[in-house]
Amino acid sequence: MLLAGAALLLLLLAAAVGIMTTLRLIPAGRVGVVFLSDRSGDDEVYLLDVNLGIQRNLTRSAGWDGSAALSADGQRVAFTSLRDGNQELYAMDVGGRNLRRLTANPARDAKPAWSPDGTRIAFASDRDGNWELYSMAADGSDVRRLTTEPLEDTDPIWSPDGTQIAFTSYRRSNWAVYMMNADGSNVRRVTDTRVRHLEPAWSADGRHLLYVSDQYNRNFEIYRINADGSDLLRLTQQPAWDSSPVWVSGGRIVFESQRDGSPDLYIMDGDGTHIRRLTFGNARDREPS
Repeated sequence: MLLAGAALLLLLLAAAVGIMTTLRLIPAGRVGVVFLSDRSGDDEVYLLDVNLGIQRNLTRSAGWDGSAALSADGQRVAFTSLRDGNQELYAMDVGGRNLRRLTANPARDAKPAWSPDGTRIAFASDRDGNWELYSMAADGSDVRRLTTEPLEDTDPIWSPDGTQIAFTSYRRSNWAVYMMNADGSNVRRVTDTRVRHLEPAWSADGRHLLYVSDQYNRNFEIYRINADGSDLLRLTQQPAWDSSPVWVSGGRIVFESQRDGSPDLYIMDGDGTHIRRLTFGNARDREPS
């Protein structure tokens, strides 16, 4: 998900002097992403302003933290963690405070995604025997099962108007992008080939979807299609792995790539041009959202 430009800078500066707890951010051009990095020696969640390059560590846990998602208003971060011994979902303020555990299930919960109005979170869980999709209220209550397939469903992402959820499924013995109503009804397949299609991401206007596929040369690249599955456009062409695309302001796309050796974050225009590296160093920076 994305965070306001001017508001993000204000947050990061305020956090540096310890006064961010009372700030209320006002969206003004979305330029922020959360991502996973092991730069501190353990996988933690970080916040990045893609214009200014300012980064901030949001979690500091001995257990693995990752699979993060930023709410549409830029106020909250949901993420997956092993900090209490089991893979559960948590939420916190975007500054890293007011941490709250959302799930308490002996099974694994992962891949949180905020609804546009911030009232619900979709997620993947194997609590009923295999990976299915669920939604819950933002405080962890009112859990509802959305899919009931014998094969895996994962990677949920809400449409900007909140009426649809795109997701990845293995339900026809091949990974493809599907779409359904937000209540789990009217499931339909969006991509239809014999190769893997993963990690859908909506454009801000709801007209396009990004996804990752190995449909050429068995190497994962980033593609763009219309929301109905038409008008395929390949955006990256690299021998290295490109993945985890997310839209930011100006129709740009942040993504993870191993093109320079280790996983780092990059940004490009919506047509795949003007690629620029955002993170540097020996750490693994990945899974922007």
